[in-house]
Amino acid sequence: MTTSPKKAPLLIGIDGRSGAGKTTLAVELSARLRAHRSVSLFHIEDIYPGWDGLEAGIRRYVDTVLTPLSTAHDAEWTTWDWSADDDGPRKTTPVADVVVIEGVGACSEAARDLLDVTIWVEAEEPERKARALDRDGETYIPFWDTWAGQETGWLADDPVPERADILVRNQADGTAVSQVLDLLCHHPAAATALAPEHAWLASRPVTIEAAGPLDGVDPERLFHSLFGSLERAVWLDSSDAGRPGSTRNRFSILAGGPALGLAATHRAGTTELSRDAAVARFDLPFFRWLGTAWTPTTTPAPDGYDCPFRLGWLGWLGYELKRETGGSDVDTSAAAVPDAALLFADRAVVLDHERGTAWALSLVLPGDDDGWTATVRHALEAARQAPAGPAPGLAAPAFTARDSHRSYLEKVVASQDQIREGNSYEVCLTTTLSAPAPGFDPWEAYRALRRRNPAPFASFLRFGAVTVASTSPERFLSIGASGDMLAEPIKGTRRRSPDPTEDAALKVDLATSLKDRAENVMIVDLLRNDLSHFSVPGSVTVPRLLAIESYATVHQMVSSIGAQLAPGASRVEAIAAAFPAGSMTGAPKISTMDILDGLEDGPRGVYSGAVGYFSLDGSVDLSVVIRTLVAAGSGEDTVLSLGVGGAITADSDPEDEYQEIRTKAFGVLSTLGAEYPGA
Repeated sequence: MTTSPKKAPLLIGIDGRSGAGKTTLAVELSARLRAHRSVSLFHIEDIYPGWDGLEAGIRRYVDTVLTPLSTAHDAEWTTWDWSADDDGPRKTTPVADVVVIEGVGACSEAARDLLDVTIWVEAEEPERKARALDRDGETYIPFWDTWAGQETGWLADDPVPERADILVRNQADGTAVSQVLDLLCHHPAAATALAPEHAWLASRPVTIEAAGPLDGVDPERLFHSLFGSLERAVWLDSSDAGRPGSTRNRFSILAGGPALGLAATHRAGTTELSRDAAVARFDLPFFRWLGTAWTPTTTPAPDGYDCPFRLGWLGWLGYELKRETGGSDVDTSAAAVPDAALLFADRAVVLDHERGTAWALSLVLPGDDDGWTATVRHALEAARQAPAGPAPGLAAPAFTARDSHRSYLEKVVASQDQIREGNSYEVCLTTTLSAPAPGFDPWEAYRALRRRNPAPFASFLRFGAVTVASTSPERFLSIGASGDMLAEPIKGTRRRSPDPTEDAALKVDLATSLKDRAENVMIVDLLRNDLSHFSVPGSVTVPRLLAIESYATVHQMVSSIGAQLAPGASRVEAIAAAFPAGSMTGAPKISTMDILDGLEDGPRGVYSGAVGYFSLDGSVDLSVVIRTLVAAGSGEDTVLSLGVGGAITADSDPEDEYQEIRTKAFGVLSTLGAEYPGA
C-alpha cells in the first residue's frame, strides 16, 4: 500500500529580539489556526547551542528544521540541554497544514527564501528585558548582555525588520493575534491556506437596518459626528442628489474608523496593509493584491435597500497605477501621496436620497449587537436638530502652475505634432497647480466645495496626512453584483453664465461643437474596447451618446457605455483593463500615456485616477478624479494640489485649450477665493 506524498506546509516565521512577545504571539496564533487545520509549532530556543550560539543555532534551524519542512518532510533535530550545556535528545516536528516557527533568527536571511510569511515583533528595550527576565528567571540575568550583543551584531548585517512581511509593534495586550490573523488572511502567500478564516472575515452576515428618515438631516453634521475625529474616513457624497434633474447617483456612503482597523496603501510597487499596530508589506502589483484581498460573496439585503454597497473597501486609486496596466513606470517612491489608499469598512451609513432613508450597515455575527444602529439613529437626530451652519470663509491659497501660459501652449502644439505623426488621435494633456497652505483645514474646504459645486460623485477622503476633496461629476466604471458594467466618460466643457440667454447659448454651442463631439466619440470607442476584454461578446452597447449635463459652474458632454461581465471573469482584471480612465489619457491609450509621460513634468498622483468602493457582494462604483483638491501634510507643512487638463486633437486651438483648463479649475479655485496663477 502506498501513501500519498505530504503537502508542503504554510511556513510562518515569527522573529524579534528577546522579550518582544514572539512566543505569546506564536502560541496564540497556533491555537487560533488549529480550529480549522493541523498546526506544528517550533521554538528556536530549543536548538540554540548555548548562550553564545545564536549564529550556530540559526544554521542548525535552517538545515535540520526549515529545509525538510519546506520540502514536505518531517524535521528531525537535536535539542539543546541548557542545564547540561550540551546536545540533548532528538525530536521531530511533523509536517502539518501550517508550521509556526518562533524565535530570534526565525526570519533570518538564510530562512527567508524558505518561509512563506515572515513576521517581526518589535518592542522597546526596557519592556523586552523585563519581560524576558520575568519569563526565564534568574538563569537569564548573567547572559542578557551577551545575548543582546549577538542580536545587535546579527541585525547589523541582516536588517530583518525591514525585510519582514508583517511588522507588529509593541503589542502586549493580547490584541496582536487578531491583528496578525487578519493581515495573514489578506496575504497572497497565506490567503488560500487560511481560507476558512478568510471566508469568515469576508462572509460574515452584513447587517443592514433602516436607521431613520433623512428629512431635515444635515449630512455634513452627520458625517462629522460619526467619523470627523477619525484618522481614516471616507464620504462618497452624492452632493447634487437634490438638484432638479439629477439622476446619476442617489446614494451617499459614509464610513471610517472600522472596528477591524484594516487599511491599505500602495506606493511604487509595495502595498502596506495595516491593522492598528500591525503592518503587512507585499512587494507585488496593487491590482494583484486587490484580487486577493477583495473576495466577493453573496450578501442579501432587506426590502427597500437598493444600494449596491454591502460594506467592503473604499478609497482611491492614483493615476500612476498605470504602470500595472500597460503604462510606463513613473517613480513615486518619494511622493507625499500614496499611489492608492483603501480602508476596509465593516461599519457604514448609506443615505438613499431618493427614498429619504438612512441605513446602518455593520459586519457582525448573528445575535451580536454592537450598538451601531443605535449610534447612527442618535447621530441622525443630532444632525436633524442642529444643522452644521454655513461653511466659513477660507484664506485664499496662492497657487503656482507647473506650466506657464506659454509652456502649456507649447505642449499643446507638441501634442498635435504627435497626432500628425500618427502616434495618437487625442492627447489628454494635464498640468498641476500647487500651493503651500499652512493651517489649511481640508474639511472646511470640502464643506465649501460641495455647496458651491454639488456633484453626483463628490467625495471626501481622509487618510492620515493626506486628504482628498473632490467634486467630480464623472463616473469611471461601475460593475453590479450581477456583472452589468457601465462607464460614463465626460469630454466637452463650457463654463456656465449667470445670464440665462447666454447660458442656453453656451449649452447649444457645446452640443453642436464638432471638436467636442469628436473628442467624446473617440473616448467612447476606446472604452468600448476596454470593456470588451472581459465582457460577454456582443454585450457592449452605447445607450447614451453626446448628452449634455449641466452643473453649478459648467455644462458637460457625457456618454454611457454598457456591457455584461463574462461569467467567471475577474472583476479586478476588468477594472485594470479600463484603468486609467480613457477620458484622462486619450486614444490609443498605451501610446498616448507614453507621450504624456514625456510632456508632463511629474506624476499626476490621485488626479486622473479613481475614487469609490469595492463591495463585499462584488459590486464596484468608481468615479474619475477631476475637480479635486488634494491636501498633503498637516499644520504648517500642508501643501495643496489641483490637477487640470483637456483633450488635444489635431484641430485644437492652443489658446482655447489653455482657457479650457482655466474653466475647469474655476469651480475649485473660486470656492477657495483663489485665482488661476498668471491670470
